[in-house]
Amino acid sequence: MIEKTFSDYSIRGMVKDDISKVMEIEKCSFNSPWSENAFFHELEKNFLATYFVFEHIHEEGKELFAYGGYWLIQDDCHITNIAVDPNYRGIGVGRVVLISLLTHAKERGATRATLEVRKSNESAIRLYQKLGFEQLGIRPNYYQDNNEDAIIMYKIIEK
Repeated sequence: MIEKTFSDYSIRGMVKDDISKVMEIEKCSFNSPWSENAFFHELEKNFLATYFVFEHIHEEGKELFAYGGYWLIQDDCHITNIAVDPNYRGIGVGRVVLISLLTHAKERGATRATLEVRKSNESAIRLYQKLGFEQLGIRPNYYQDNNEDAIIMYKIIEK
């Protein structure tokens, strides 16, 4: 684990040049990673989509270590992705990413948030619950790699 504080990072909108590093993180974070084309589509064609990258600022420059995105559908923020470089896990980065997404969506008029999470992803479920998400339902056989169920989680975004 890398010793970091949250005073040495920046957040900015994801751009096409970020996709190769995003793909590295994506592939080591998910059994069924999104493709490069999926991210290009999100950035160039999906007017509902907003994606951010998180960069560690150090002497040699900046290092992209996490990303997250959501779709704003009317007043619903649907979280699509959150992923953290394995070297930066366990220090609260996922929490910062999620709070950043929710804050941005709230500024754009979101009043609620939804997401799907693998039933087996206990650490993510704990994080979501700590931030006020509740289980809304199940999507049976949602994940194509192993037919695992997804838990649908929901949260009212406080004004």
